[in-house]
Amino acid sequence: MVSRLDIFLWAILPYIVLTIFIGGLIYRYQKDQFGWTTKSSEILEKKRLRIGSLMFHWGLIFVFGGHVAGILVPIQFYEALGIPEHIYHKIAIILGMPAGIVAFIGILLLLHRRISVKRIFKTTTTGDWVALLVVILCLATGLAATSLNVDAHGFDYRTTIAPWFRGIFTFHFQPELMAGIPIWFKIHILSTFVLYTVWPFTRLVHAFSFPLRYLTRNYVIYKRRVREI
Repeated sequence: MVSRLDIFLWAILPYIVLTIFIGGLIYRYQKDQFGWTTKSSEILEKKRLRIGSLMFHWGLIFVFGGHVAGILVPIQFYEALGIPEHIYHKIAIILGMPAGIVAFIGILLLLHRRISVKRIFKTTTTGDWVALLVVILCLATGLAATSLNVDAHGFDYRTTIAPWFRGIFTFHFQPELMAGIPIWFKIHILSTFVLYTVWPFTRLVHAFSFPLRYLTRNYVIYKRRVREI
C-alpha cells in the first residue's frame, strides 16, 4: 500500500521541481542574460580556486557519468552484456566513491576559500551561499548513501530508483518503487530536488552555457595602425 506522502514525494513533487527548474531557466535567460555567468572570483585569488575547482569539476564529471550508467541505462542492458549485479556493484563503488570524494573535497576547498579570503567573502551573495551549501548537501548525502551500501549484496537502485526516475519523463508514475528504498537514498534524492529548485536562480546556470556562437561567428580582424611620416 502506497501512502499519500509517498505519492506526493515521488509522483507529484518531481513535476513541481521540474516545472520550477525549466520555467526558472527560461525566465532567467529572458530577463537576466548578463547575470548568466559564473561570476568568477579568479581575479581575487587564483591558487586555491584552481585546485578546488579542478577537483570539484573533474570529480563531478565522473559522478555524473556514474549516475547516467546506473540510472538512465536499464539493467537489462548490463544483463545482455553478461555483467552480474555484484560485479556492477563493485565497479560502481570502486569508481564512484573516489570520484565523489574528490568532488566533495574540491567543494569544501572552495567553501574554505570563500570564507577565508576577505575580499571574496564580502562579494559573496546570498544566492552564492545557497548554491554552495546545497551542492555540499547533495554530495554529502550521496556519499553517505553510497558508503552505507558498499556490501556486495547491497541495495540495487537499478530495479527501483532507476525505473522510477525514467518513468518521470514518460509520465509512468511508480511511487511504489520508492516506498521501500533505504532512507539515505531518499534524503539524497530530496536534496537534489532542492538543488534543481534553486538552480535557475543562482550562478549554477552557467552549467548550461555553451559557446556555440563561436563556431559560426566571423573572424575578428586586427589591424595595426601605421604611423605616417
